Amino acid sequence: MASGSIDVPVADPCAFCDYLFGKRPFTVLHRASLYAILVTREQRGLSHLLVVPTSHRPTLLDLQADEPSALMEGLLVAARIIDKAERSPGIAVWQNNGVPAHQTIPHVHFHVAGTLPDGGTDWETVPELSVEETDKIALRLRPFLPLAN
Repeated sequence: MASGSIDVPVADPCAFCDYLFGKRPFTVLHRASLYAILVTREQRGLSHLLVVPTSHRPTLLDLQADEPSALMEGLLVAARIIDKAERSPGIAVWQNNGVPAHQTIPHVHFHVAGTLPDGGTDWETVPELSVEETDKIALRLRPFLPLAN
């Protein structure tokens, strides 16, 4: 797969593909045909979620024609869940492409997180939660999923 001139991190197998297809445990909050919403184990904000395409795409440049609009739908779903669940005064969205941009997993993904009480998100080292802990976060967020998506 072509990623232009972007220096994509190397990881084989892809962690997100393993998570999406049940090869390794991870909390999947919601899955649609072209995107999934995951609860990250590194919570950098209030209800920090990841929106990923269900097909392997290393970077933003690799997305196929129908995927950008599907990912935007996923971003809106994630942001609305966070807004309803956290009542946070802000929502941060970020995305990285390439090693110099701090991309660590070679599968395009968007971070969506409610801001912390003092504002912003936590860019320092945060504890890695267990899957059991992220499952509890998902259980708390699921009632806020839209009925039809």
